Amino acid sequence: MVNLPPDGDPADPLRSLRPSLGRVPPDRRRRLRSFAATADGGLTAVAGGAGAASAPLLDLASNDYLGFSHHPRLQQAACGAINRDGTGSGASPLVTGTRPVHTLLAQSLASWLAREQVLLFPSGFQANLAAVLALTGRHGVVLADRLIHHSLLLGVQASGARLVRFRHNDSADLERRLIEQRTAAPQRQLLVITESLFSMEGTSPDLAAIAHICRLQGARLLVDEAHALGVLGPGGRGLAHGLAGVSLVSGTFGKAFGSGGAFLAADAPLADWLLQSSGAFRYSTALAPSLAAAALAALELLQQDPALGQALLSRAERWRCGLAAAGWPRPGGAGPVLPLLVGDDGAALALQAQLERAGLLSVAIRPPTVPAGTARLRLVLRRSLPSGTLTRLLAALGTPGAGGGR
Repeated sequence: MVNLPPDGDPADPLRSLRPSLGRVPPDRRRRLRSFAATADGGLTAVAGGAGAASAPLLDLASNDYLGFSHHPRLQQAACGAINRDGTGSGASPLVTGTRPVHTLLAQSLASWLAREQVLLFPSGFQANLAAVLALTGRHGVVLADRLIHHSLLLGVQASGARLVRFRHNDSADLERRLIEQRTAAPQRQLLVITESLFSMEGTSPDLAAIAHICRLQGARLLVDEAHALGVLGPGGRGLAHGLAGVSLVSGTFGKAFGSGGAFLAADAPLADWLLQSSGAFRYSTALAPSLAAAALAALELLQQDPALGQALLSRAERWRCGLAAAGWPRPGGAGPVLPLLVGDDGAALALQAQLERAGLLSVAIRPPTVPAGTARLRLVLRRSLPSGTLTRLLAALGTPGAGGGR
């Protein structure tokens, strides 16, 4: 726990935050935990970040959907890049930070996604900030799904645009609000923001309908594909692939690609605008060459076996049916993220601890990450999970409403 200075200390940098911190019980404070990876893709918790590790935990929390982070091809590619280019890029992309592997990755991604150009970023958070700032400004209006990622919301705030939220995955509500905005100010710049797979809900919107509405109303459309790429859409290309009217696609390498970093994919004029004007792109050290090389290896694996994501989706459907048959609320959506709704914060934490005692790791997601009263366990399927994992999970969860469960 953080050791706070005495109350009333004028030098206390957290003085204004003390009331909020004081409302959080000590047993519900968020803490960093250290995990050591095992050879089979599991994790072991390490007390205090060092020292002896606990018993291995089967990882049901990470976003390594296809198990690529431990794939020999990615490891060899990353090691080769380190031997060739060093551990870091050493500068921003427009100085000396761009290596041939960056160029090859960007070109290969652009071709795979049928986009004219791709720009690489060190993180998805940074890419999303850059995306929003490139598409709107203080005279614009942003219409955003109510559950978009925090990075996108901060981008809207930084842009100075007015924010209007529409109901989650509700294209009819979006259309009504877009028509209102267009009628009130026919020349106003409008931007719509959504995600193709919402990471805490496991749900996806009807992107084709949203793109059609945006075209009719002359609105730009930004789609965050971070959790969909590699799993959803044709060959794992995401749900925005092939849709007319999508202005900009944001994606990451830290999930299904098993690496790190992110990208924005756009047509050439918008990509050049980002290159010339985006501080988030120009003023950060370029993505480490080893991460770019690993992401490129992951892309090659996806191109060689486009059905990798489909097999995971079939397994996800079996899990949803199994959880529902056991009496738990059926998780929404069709992707590899299965939120198990619990409701109460304390009950979600208790259920997390219950699973850990059974050797399973699934982290409780609580407000403000999700709305109040909707705390949940976020179950994540990975291609490398052993057979029988669902049976083991259901046994560890027990009967809904008993013990640490709902």
